[in-house]
Amino acid sequence: MTTIIPALAPHVLLEAPLNKNHDAAPMQRQLHHRIKEAILDARLAPGSRLPGSRALAEALSISRNTVTAAYDLLAAEGYVQADRQGTRVAALSRPARPRTIRDIPVAPVIALRLARIKPTTKPTTQPTQQPAAPRADAGAALRPGIPALSHFPLAAWRRGVDRAIRRAGPSALGYGDPLGEPALRASIARHLGVARGVRCEPAQVIITEGAQEALALCVRLFSNPGDTAWVEDPGYRGAKAAMHAGDLRLTPMRIDADGLIASDADWRSQPPRLIYTTPSHQYPTGAVLTAARRLELIAQAQRHGAWIIEDDYDSEFRHAGESIGAMQGLVTQAPVLYVGTFSKTMFPSLRLGFLVLPEALVEAMQTALEEMLRGGHRYEQLALAEFIESGQFSRHLGRMRRLYRDRQQALREALSRHLHLPHAIEGGYCGLHLTVRLPARYPDCKIAEAARRYGIAPSPLSGFALRPMADDNGLVLGYGNTPAELFAPLVRRLSQLILAAELS
Repeated sequence: MTTIIPALAPHVLLEAPLNKNHDAAPMQRQLHHRIKEAILDARLAPGSRLPGSRALAEALSISRNTVTAAYDLLAAEGYVQADRQGTRVAALSRPARPRTIRDIPVAPVIALRLARIKPTTKPTTQPTQQPAAPRADAGAALRPGIPALSHFPLAAWRRGVDRAIRRAGPSALGYGDPLGEPALRASIARHLGVARGVRCEPAQVIITEGAQEALALCVRLFSNPGDTAWVEDPGYRGAKAAMHAGDLRLTPMRIDADGLIASDADWRSQPPRLIYTTPSHQYPTGAVLTAARRLELIAQAQRHGAWIIEDDYDSEFRHAGESIGAMQGLVTQAPVLYVGTFSKTMFPSLRLGFLVLPEALVEAMQTALEEMLRGGHRYEQLALAEFIESGQFSRHLGRMRRLYRDRQQALREALSRHLHLPHAIEGGYCGLHLTVRLPARYPDCKIAEAARRYGIAPSPLSGFALRPMADDNGLVLGYGNTPAELFAPLVRRLSQLILAAELS
């Protein structure tokens, strides 16, 4: 039996009825996936108008709220555009998604520097270095990147570690599989497939000591000194540090509301070996890389032999609707290196992250990875695998999403009420931070430095940019580990500090 999307969406078929069994994926996710596939496979042409939410809900015998939620997520990802006339399919960079990638340019095999390392050479030009952002301890208010540590289920985690120690015994005190405990690699692969749309097998998952080691591995395996790397600007400083450590030439790529901007001229004049991006929730602006730009970036990377490092930053904490899908699963065998961490979803001192390699490279990389990695945190890895498989991880994420959603809303309200000066709030409805852009006459580094004396730890936005522009002035405010009742007095204090820092 075939279910037809009504006539307002021309000639598009859902391959099978939506599965309404209790053990099936949520209806919203099923519908979103079906429509996205129809767009990528060109069964829904650019400009085609989708049926109204009420009409589609009646045709499929599902809730109208389910259809609305699916449409909202498709719009957030850039697959559709809503206007007064309805919801239309967006024009993507290519009419259809390729099913295979021919002749993947495996430059990293040349770059395996275990047997032969190129002499280290400094780039001939260095990007402008900005002053380091003021550092503050984890307990400081409004510090970005810190989860709600007091809400972590510590007792359950302690029991899980105790069970791992009893079951594994002394044998787990020695070095384990350099690529990670098999149980954890399998658990992560299953979780990523369901929650993030990542296409991978356990063998593709490499356990690392946090996201930073995963980034360092990408640099060591997939580039040589002097290669060009594109980085988002403003963007994550840790990625830039990993690129600098590999003696790469950093090219800052500007960010707008639709994510990283890469023109044809950029590809011709400064083709990269590595491209670092946070497509589902750009850090620190919160922009979502649209479907059109994702497809174009993948296509250009294929043509130029480049590799995309997808850092799925804070994507688990989307506060409105379903999570934005990962870029990695968009195209079969995409040249995408998928990086993730448990620092936010669990706790920072766990020091566990992962790198998902393309399937075609797993065997070629095996020897190099075994030489680079030693394995460790074995009891913690085994405990985390059980934490995921038992469902405790998903339940913990659900609780944290609700908490962070409430805290973000409370921070937005505090900013609206108590920040009495020109400003613009960015950060989307995801993650653990908001970015407040300020006029240039309020120097963000000076404000952040002054805030430290009051136990407040915002990060200056200009510190995230290699080539800061006039708009790159503001404060990145973390709300993850700060109780909502403190936001009003904290914002009032920040407002005073901002006004005091105004340039004469």
